[in-house]
Amino acid sequence: MSVLFGQIACFAIAVGASRLALAEQTPAASGAVTGQLLSLFLGLAVVLAVIAGTAWLLKRLAPKTYGASSVLRVVAGAAVGQRERVVIVEVGATWLVLGVAPGSVNSLHQMPRPDEIANAPVTADAMPPFAQWLRKMMDKRNER
Repeated sequence: MSVLFGQIACFAIAVGASRLALAEQTPAASGAVTGQLLSLFLGLAVVLAVIAGTAWLLKRLAPKTYGASSVLRVVAGAAVGQRERVVIVEVGATWLVLGVAPGSVNSLHQMPRPDEIANAPVTADAMPPFAQWLRKMMDKRNER
């Protein structure tokens, strides 16, 4: 019996010593974990700042020539399916009727531009309010 109590006492001393050793290591381990987390978040912040800076730089340096063109413009379009559309595109004095689907554009018809539509000026009153606002915002952006 006394041998059993002796073994239990040795086991208890060993467990107590290991707990004491863990308690002494815990502050150092938590400091290391805190340092690693701080390093992780700083690295993430640097990467996000580089991405934001690159986007800003590309926005400032990108050419402003895209947008409205006098040579090519989309006159009208209508959806004929979930992903299919029929679009009328004006190229110079010709209208092209195009079938547009994912991965393909097919010419359906070609016709001259109608005179009554070609001579009708687009006024600001004929545009819906959102189109007026969008036009004003795009004009402001192009002025910069």
